[in-house]
Amino acid sequence: MTITLDSLEPELSVRQVLTLERVLAGEPEVVAGASHLDRPVRWVHVAEAADVGVMLTGGEMVLTTGVLLAGDEDKQAEYVRSLHRAEAAAVVLGLGRAFPAAPEVMRRAAERCGLPMVVLHRPFPFAELTEEVQSRLVRRKFAAVSLSEAVRTELTALITAGAPLQRLLDEVARHSACPVVVTNLAHRVLGTAGERPAVDDVLRDWERIARQAGGTEGDGWIRAELGGRGERWGRIVLCGYRGDTATGRLLADRAAEALVLHRMLGGGSACSWEEQSAQSLLTDLVSGVVPARQLLPRARAAGLPVNRRTFVPLAVRDGDPARLERLLRLLGLPGLVAELADGTTAVLLSLPRDQDAGALAAHFATRLRTETGPDHTVVAAAEPRAAWDDVPTGLREAQHVADAVADSSAVLDLPPVVRLRDVHLRGLVRLLRDDPHVQSFAERELDGILRASDEDLLSVLRTYLATGRNKSRTAQLHHVSRPALYRRLESIQVRLGVDLDDFEQAASVHIALLAHDAQQQ
Repeated sequence: MTITLDSLEPELSVRQVLTLERVLAGEPEVVAGASHLDRPVRWVHVAEAADVGVMLTGGEMVLTTGVLLAGDEDKQAEYVRSLHRAEAAAVVLGLGRAFPAAPEVMRRAAERCGLPMVVLHRPFPFAELTEEVQSRLVRRKFAAVSLSEAVRTELTALITAGAPLQRLLDEVARHSACPVVVTNLAHRVLGTAGERPAVDDVLRDWERIARQAGGTEGDGWIRAELGGRGERWGRIVLCGYRGDTATGRLLADRAAEALVLHRMLGGGSACSWEEQSAQSLLTDLVSGVVPARQLLPRARAAGLPVNRRTFVPLAVRDGDPARLERLLRLLGLPGLVAELADGTTAVLLSLPRDQDAGALAAHFATRLRTETGPDHTVVAAAEPRAAWDDVPTGLREAQHVADAVADSSAVLDLPPVVRLRDVHLRGLVRLLRDDPHVQSFAERELDGILRASDEDLLSVLRTYLATGRNKSRTAQLHHVSRPALYRRLESIQVRLGVDLDDFEQAASVHIALLAHDAQQQ
């Protein structure tokens, strides 16, 4: 059976101990510290000595008859102060021969210290209370340890099976029943898990919340450091854990051990976790499945400035994400980088509104093409967006532009940053590539060459039309003589049944070829 937080017995507080059936038989009465009854009870201890505090470690409910305190008010007051110094949970005094009623000195001292003081009006065997409470505490302790070991076993199995980081975090969130966040040392979020609305609530103002909760474990914020060999590189945080702190620490520690092991065994570094986080965010933005407004907390928590910014969506063909990330840092441009499908890397710049977004995007693209060579990298951009809700449309537009020029970069003189206005007919055809009428048109126009599967003639035709029917340039690019090119063009015209010197017929074939190429991608 899987052990979860819900299967653990509730943590015992002073208030809950007083509701136990065996305790009720002693007719308990709270005579001091009534506002502190929710203190957790870690153990039950029977003690009569006035300096009992030296034997305690905190959290104990102390039971006494007061037999050694009777008749000495100084000892009575010191007894209470000693318990307070030791951070005892409460003191329970059994009334009888030593004290037929609650001693006023002890009561006043307990009230001043904020220490719950309870008297039992009926004779009561302390052994029964000790047995009842400690059996419950032991059962809970065993359940907590069992939960800890179950989490360790399940996470280790996932790591052995090659599970990604997200799968591990999901398992931790399932056991802890609260949002789980992994960050680097600068509080930048590397991964999250848990119910989406609860996670978004945590991330909404993440940096401020994380820094405020950085040194405490109040309100259920349980942290564990990530690192090894004397070096810390991140932390995992259980946000709003509803169980007791000790169990939360066990869970957080087991989770931290698993994440460190995951990294050591090739599950990636903290840097690659940042890349995965950015990829998840940008993929969700591009897909449009999740409204942009709901993704805003994740963007902010990932370190992207979002208030009063201009967003520049870019799509880079054949760009190395690591190189792009380094270049952004070198140029001091805030942004996210993530590799999407088909060799496209999305880059989302976030710039102050008083800066020239177009000039900065061009500078970034120029530096990138200088490093990689103009024939290897295409940087496509959408128009800058002032509103976060418009970012998904911008990313899709940039991706569309990058796709539209994917096959033309070798024959066209592209600007450093290619925009929608630069792709003209090619961009329109790519948008319509899945239309059955366009597909049928392309097949019909190119049938003579496609049936022959003559890739050489198709390549010559593509270059000839892309260069504006420039025979000299086409011959040069294909390393053939002019007469040889003429023979190939003649063969193309015969197979297609067209006259390429006729503008309308050439345009028709060009559109068909653009549609055919778009469908192959």
